[in-house]
Amino acid sequence: MWVADFMMRNAGDFGNAQDMYPDFQKDAKHYSERLSLPVTHETFSLPSRKLQREYFDRFEAVCDELRRAEPKAAGNTRPAGQSSGL
Repeated sequence: MWVADFMMRNAGDFGNAQDMYPDFQKDAKHYSERLSLPVTHETFSLPSRKLQREYFDRFEAVCDELRRAEPKAAGNTRPAGQSSGL
């Protein structure tokens, strides 16, 4: 998600993907499916050009899904808003 967001906000497209992370979309699609993140999976399953056109329209929904999934992540036992102290 970070790579997609960086490219869209700084370049407006995925043109630099080949240099930064050529498999970002394929990996995002794969891992979102494995992690049961349907909104994220649907988003990164779009053809690249369509994803670029719809990226900002889908951004909040993907972020909301990722936020909801975070407390379920292994090892994340702190209540929301508490720092690890690192």
